[in-house]
Amino acid sequence: MEGGQGPPGRSTRGPLRISVRYTCGYVLKSYLPALVFLALGIGVGVAFVSLNSVLGPRRPNRAKSDPYESGLPSEVRKSFRFGVSFYLVAMLFILFDIEVVFLYPIAVQLDAIGVFALVEMIVFVILLLVAFVYVWRRGALEWK
Repeated sequence: MEGGQGPPGRSTRGPLRISVRYTCGYVLKSYLPALVFLALGIGVGVAFVSLNSVLGPRRPNRAKSDPYESGLPSEVRKSFRFGVSFYLVAMLFILFDIEVVFLYPIAVQLDAIGVFALVEMIVFVILLLVAFVYVWRRGALEWK
């Protein structure tokens, strides 16, 4: 084996000799701050819930157990059903909200992505506006 060569196709010299153990250790250490914050958040949450259940006052009465909404006592029966328009507006809000969230990463990295991304973003916004006008004209946003 001449010239520092090992088995066929594998060189023992050069800058590409990176240990797998070193690489895995480095990757795991890079996640350490996130794991510490996750553990800290879970620990604080569990501690607050536990302390509240142990130290919190327990004085139930009829007024506290009655349903309460927007400053007025609720006169809603248990069999009350929301209208279809409520669900339609909720679904449209979620749809348009999620679509707008996709604009933020493109706006942040627009210099790196280039003009093509700008054109695609403009087409996306135009399609969003067309969909919004369509929904508006169909009366889906009218509360009945």
